[in-house]
Amino acid sequence: MPGAWLSLLLAGGLALSARGDPAALLRRDNDASGRCTYSFTVASPGEVSCPEAGSVAQLREELAALAARLSRLEGAGGVGGSGPRGADVSGAWSRGPQRAAPGGCEELQRAKERLEEEKGRLEREKEELGRRLESSAQEIARLRAARCPSGTGGVPGRDALRSASKATRWEPEPLGYQELKSERTELPASRLLEETALGRPRAEDSGCGELAWVGEPVVLGRADTIAGKYGVWMKDPEPVAPFTRETTWRVDTVGTEVRQLFQYEAAEQLARGYPAKVHVLPRPLESTGAVVYRGGLFFQPRRSRALARYDLRAEAISAERELPGAGYHGQYPYSWGGYTDIDLAVDETGLWVVYSTEKAKGAIVLSKLDPETLEIRRTWETNIRKQSVANSFIICGTLYTVSSYSAPNATVNFAYDTATSTSRSLSIPFENRFRYLSMVDYNPAERRLFAWDSYNMVAYPVRLAHA
Repeated sequence: MPGAWLSLLLAGGLALSARGDPAALLRRDNDASGRCTYSFTVASPGEVSCPEAGSVAQLREELAALAARLSRLEGAGGVGGSGPRGADVSGAWSRGPQRAAPGGCEELQRAKERLEEEKGRLEREKEELGRRLESSAQEIARLRAARCPSGTGGVPGRDALRSASKATRWEPEPLGYQELKSERTELPASRLLEETALGRPRAEDSGCGELAWVGEPVVLGRADTIAGKYGVWMKDPEPVAPFTRETTWRVDTVGTEVRQLFQYEAAEQLARGYPAKVHVLPRPLESTGAVVYRGGLFFQPRRSRALARYDLRAEAISAERELPGAGYHGQYPYSWGGYTDIDLAVDETGLWVVYSTEKAKGAIVLSKLDPETLEIRRTWETNIRKQSVANSFIICGTLYTVSSYSAPNATVNFAYDTATSTSRSLSIPFENRFRYLSMVDYNPAERRLFAWDSYNMVAYPVRLAHA
């Protein structure tokens, strides 16, 4: 190796001598440690004197910074070593992101456009909600002016105070759907169908009364799959052997071909999630309006305005009848949707169906049914818009509605009494613990409300006020 360096220095000296540069000098000497060193000195042809020490230091700092940047680039590119090959690879790596940058910019631009579209949509929704809120406020003001006359001497009377209290607690849910009219026009039942006796039980015999209180929900079971986000669970208040009042039934209703009816021997088995038997219905059912009554499952077959009775012992459909003019498959559902156009119910007096028609213009229509033939015995047309309420149930011949399916502190907000064909506003607290109420029915044998709230099967205790 020393020979090679010496040859190089000699060659350099000869080259400079050949160019006629007299300032070239080669010197050989021992350094401080005694090693032999060769010094080759050449005078600068263009500089009279060397740069100042500060400039040299600055150049060295710049050189060190450049070397550090090169090292970082090589490390980021995953290339080791040095020399021309490493520099080429590092250069290729540094040029790569520049070529990829336009694609990243395009992606950012698209994301920006999507955000701007979402912002525009939210602004439009905000404006719409503002208009609805203003309209609701005007309606509330109109109702207060119409229903709250002053008493003698400028002091409001007792009825006026009661009415004002109700108006203050009323919270329209959702905005734009709730309609509360100060003047109500009832359509006599005799103009709908020929009146027949209902066999309404007397209060002293049945313990019937008006709903006064709904307790906190108690969870009795939970669905494990998305098919059970909403559904219906039931007990038969008047069972037929071999079934009992403890036999529990369940249908998970998310899907297009809902045919499975799960049978449990008791509610404890429902909580564990292990059915004793699974019935496969001959026809798929629609939504969460089914009930079990006197040994039969009553349901609405999918995409139809018909009602069907499935005999639980014979495991076959024993009766089927169309509900005249009833909306179905999303025409007149409850406010949460779910194709809840037709909703069956059971109370102390028998079997009912809640629905609406084009003639009723979306108002709730209530019909009493024969449980064997599904013939309509009598019909009432209420003044409560079906899409303005989240769900309904019937106790002692009175229809009750729930204000919201998602608000945690909802209310039972309306009641329609079939005995007098009149309705009234209520404000009974109703808790939506899991904020997605898709089904609620009354069980007259247990005096409880059964409900399905976002995968959870719950029960509410109730209290009735007796006249």
